[in-house]
Amino acid sequence: MRYSAVLGLYHSSVALIRIATTAEIGGSVTLDEEDRQRRLPAGRKAQLAAYVAEAGQVTVSALAERFGVSIDTIRRDLDQLSADGVLVRTYGGAVSQSTLSRVDRAVDVRLKMEEREKEKIAVLAAPLVKDGSTVMINGGTTTLAVARNLRNHRDLTVVTNSLLVPPALPPSAVREVYVFGGAVRTLTLATIGPVSFRASDGSELDISCDLALIGVGAVSAAAGYTTSNLAEAAMMREMISRASRVAILADSSKFGRRLFAQVSELGGADYLVTDSTPPPDLLDALAENEVELITPETVEGAPEAPE
Repeated sequence: MRYSAVLGLYHSSVALIRIATTAEIGGSVTLDEEDRQRRLPAGRKAQLAAYVAEAGQVTVSALAERFGVSIDTIRRDLDQLSADGVLVRTYGGAVSQSTLSRVDRAVDVRLKMEEREKEKIAVLAAPLVKDGSTVMINGGTTTLAVARNLRNHRDLTVVTNSLLVPPALPPSAVREVYVFGGAVRTLTLATIGPVSFRASDGSELDISCDLALIGVGAVSAAAGYTTSNLAEAAMMREMISRASRVAILADSSKFGRRLFAQVSELGGADYLVTDSTPPPDLLDALAENEVELITPETVEGAPEAPE
């Protein structure tokens, strides 16, 4: 009895020392198996979210080591936190929402953001494209979603600065595909350069299109359509100038914001295609500039975006 009591006190003391030591050094020590089993998933996810917010960008393997759980467990946690909008999943890890607001985002990150909203926009924008027409599409994940939704179209000529758009186009929809520009931005997998082509004698060929589909980074009543990169803004502006009709594509998270470089004032577009109704000031400004707003609410019987 006496031995058992002493042994029990010993184990209790060891547990208390372990907890105190972990707290003193900010919880950086990997938990042993006993503590790990007692840790609730909800508590781990809260700590995980806080750590990603502080670190900015993390990998699955590093998180598994830090929290003392399996890689599969971390992946499930990150997937859930991403679905809850706490962070954004990337290949092999995750980034915090605050980090995304500070940097020009890589294409693999942007592909994971507002996926449902982009699909809604793609479904609404596809009918603007007419069979047999020439369409300019700038590089971006929202415009990429539109390209994938052109499966019911035929005989299109597509001109783009995106390296992702050509393979995403349904083969049955296109007659010809052209890529313009110069150097490739590896961050976005899009080219930067002139919106033009040259003949064999070196002379510049004049090009135009029936419709330009332009994805932008921000939309506001005061600044119009803006983006974070100056060279991309210049290309988008030139694409707009060569189009008979212009459709700006932007999800509702981009309303009321202003980024570094202006692409165009609001009146430079014929349509704004988005996933929900803009705030009152932007709504009034769009009407004043005669920009047609296309949302699920304005299109009667609009098909649902695929899950």
